[in-house]
Amino acid sequence: MPVRRFHPVLLLVMLLLSGCAGLVPGESVRVSVAGLEPLQDEGLEARFAVKLRIQNPNDRAVSFDGISVELELADKDFGSGVSDYSGTTPRFGETVVSVPMTVPFTAMVRQLFGLAAAGDNVGPVSYRLRGRLGGIGLGGIRFDKRGKIDLQPERRSR
Repeated sequence: MPVRRFHPVLLLVMLLLSGCAGLVPGESVRVSVAGLEPLQDEGLEARFAVKLRIQNPNDRAVSFDGISVELELADKDFGSGVSDYSGTTPRFGETVVSVPMTVPFTAMVRQLFGLAAAGDNVGPVSYRLRGRLGGIGLGGIRFDKRGKIDLQPERRSR
C-alpha cells in the first residue's frame, strides 16, 4: 500500500525534471573573445570593452539577460566585468556583445612587466575567459574558453 502513495509523487518529480531539461539547449553555447578595446580610464583602474562572440549551435534561439566575465592573460588574473545587456542569439547563429571590464592597477603593472621582459619576442598571449550568461534556466549558462590574442596592434594589421 505505501508504494501507491509515493507513486504519484515520483511521477510528479519526473515530470518536473523533464520540464527543466527542456530549458537548456542541446549543445553548449560557445563564447570567445572577439576584441579588446580601451575605454576611458578611471583613477588607478583601466577600463576595456571586451567584445564577446556568442555562438549558438542549436536549432532554437537562446535568450539571455545579463553577462558576467572574468579574463586571465598569460595565466594571471587580468580583469572582470558585468553587463545587464539582454539579447537573443538566433538558432545556428551568433551575436557579438560588448562588456565593460575593469582592470586593477596591479594587474596592469604585472602584465606590462611581463611584456617588457619578453621584449620583441612578444607573440600572441594566452587567455582564459570565464563567465555566465544570466537568465537562462536554473543559474544561467556558464562558459570557460581558452585561446590566444595578439596584443600588438601593428602586428595585427600586417
